[in-house]
Amino acid sequence: MPIRHKAVDAGILQPEELALLSRVFDQLKSDDQSPDARDAIASRIIANYMAGIKDEAELASLSKRPLGR
Repeated sequence: MPIRHKAVDAGILQPEELALLSRVFDQLKSDDQSPDARDAIASRIIANYMAGIKDEAELASLSKRPLGR
């Protein structure tokens, strides 16, 4: 699962944090996405989380859009 690898790389190791990130990733991924597209989603989720977005619904909503928008 890309989100798990990205989270470990980012240093987010708490189980409850990883569970949150995984739930958001599961909401946003789809079967027809390329591995690169899934990696991009995982990166956006983690970047938004590290920027202080902790609410699951807000994190999912913001992570649908490219970073910096």
